[in-house]
Amino acid sequence: MANFKFKRVLLKLGGESLAGPNGFGIEPEQANAVARRVKDVRAMGIEVAIVIGAGNLWRGKQGLDLGMDRATADYMGMLATVMNAMALMDSLERGGVYTRVQSAIEMRSVAEPYIRRRAIRHLEKGRVVIFGAGTGNPFFSTDTAAALRAVEIDADVLIKATKVDGVYDDDPKKNPDARKFDTLTYIDVLNRRLEVMDSTAISLCMENNLPILVVNLWDPSSLERALRGEKVGTLVSA
Repeated sequence: MANFKFKRVLLKLGGESLAGPNGFGIEPEQANAVARRVKDVRAMGIEVAIVIGAGNLWRGKQGLDLGMDRATADYMGMLATVMNAMALMDSLERGGVYTRVQSAIEMRSVAEPYIRRRAIRHLEKGRVVIFGAGTGNPFFSTDTAAALRAVEIDADVLIKATKVDGVYDDDPKKNPDARKFDTLTYIDVLNRRLEVMDSTAISLCMENNLPILVVNLWDPSSLERALRGEKVGTLVSA
């Protein structure tokens, strides 16, 4: 562990990381690919917790545009995150990684209820813990859930895993002149309205001095290099 900068990390994944080419649903091979990345990190001796979104199964904004009640749309999204968590758990365990799913909404037949001390104990025993159902409350995103859980379990860093290699001042896919940031402060992110995480999540990390590291999940070496403290992706801190 002496070679690694972080001992315990929370990995925030978008639901799209489990989807196929069309960006919708759960593609088993994609889940297996994500599981392999997590297994590699776990094999380094680093404790790993995960929060995963549900954009591949349900987007609440679509319901809102059709007049759906906001709380109902949010609860549907929270339930969808549990489906993603179970899919990823299955892939991890088939790969030999002991995994527990904890849900903020009780559903004891499929997941443990979220209990902070139990989650920490799982991590100490070398298990990966996947937190499902967001915060258990509507009007909060999975970004905020990730920040909250990371603070609660005393993670050393919140890693936002994306399909790009960091944070840019514009969309690099549309603008070839977009500039990548190596480092940012929390205030920079809020003032520039950069799409790192939502403002509630950023504020929570800022108040608790929790660094956020944005890296490309699909670069085979980026996670390991970042965990060693190398300059990879974009680091958001004080």
